Amino acid sequence: MTINCKGTLIDLTAPKVMGILNITPDSFFDGGKYRDEAEIIDQVEKMLVDGATFIDVGAYSSRPGAKHISEEEELQRILPVINLLLKKNPEILLSVDTFRSKVAQEAIDAGAAIVNDISGGKMDDQMFSTIAKLQVPYILMHMLGTPQTMQKNPTYKDVTNEIISFFAAQIDQLHQLKLNDIIIDVGFGFGKTNTHNFEILKNLALFKSLEAPILVGISRKSMLYKTLDISAQEALNATTSANTIALLNGASILRVHDVKEAVEAVKIVGQLSL
Repeated sequence: MTINCKGTLIDLTAPKVMGILNITPDSFFDGGKYRDEAEIIDQVEKMLVDGATFIDVGAYSSRPGAKHISEEEELQRILPVINLLLKKNPEILLSVDTFRSKVAQEAIDAGAAIVNDISGGKMDDQMFSTIAKLQVPYILMHMLGTPQTMQKNPTYKDVTNEIISFFAAQIDQLHQLKLNDIIIDVGFGFGKTNTHNFEILKNLALFKSLEAPILVGISRKSMLYKTLDISAQEALNATTSANTIALLNGASILRVHDVKEAVEAVKIVGQLSL
């Protein structure tokens, strides 16, 4: 199971880690933390040294109820960071976290390698055609509603099967557009209750039927810290526990704030298959 990132084939048979770089002022865990160039470079260098294969750069906060920003503001935030990181390390594999086709296009033109779309193509009807034209790996995430509405009483009859059906339909559209490198993300916390989240985690192996690599983004999320009645800052151990369950159930990529601990989880779980 491989994906082509700027001509480099990345083998996802052995799970990989994606480090999170939020350049938003209001993200739930690290909002506003990385503002100047030195802080950004230091954090990314640390994640790479700790074993990250990819760095996911986000300029639009998607936490529940987050403030909506314009396309222009998103571009003004993200493009300088992409340019900064690639100037420092031209080999870095950057993922751009956006649901807007124009942002995706300009980020890939600037040298990013992957598009990570929280809306799974549902918030911009030009996204699929843009990705097909760019021929870059595409992370297809499931979200019920928008970041502004997603946690207002999310309801499903059968959460696992409904999300599998969503992916099947979206993947079919992408295959018709001749896009092959598709990664699925079930979207923990994006239009799901805690009960939904844990049911999906328990059933994660069922998503392997879609024959696409599975990305899990569960790092320090409220499903973990609210369950334990702690803060996001205290949820590293819970994150590692959840990531381990995800790996055992077939996750190919862990998207995390804490790269070192995720890489360690991958190595420990990897010993089971030796």
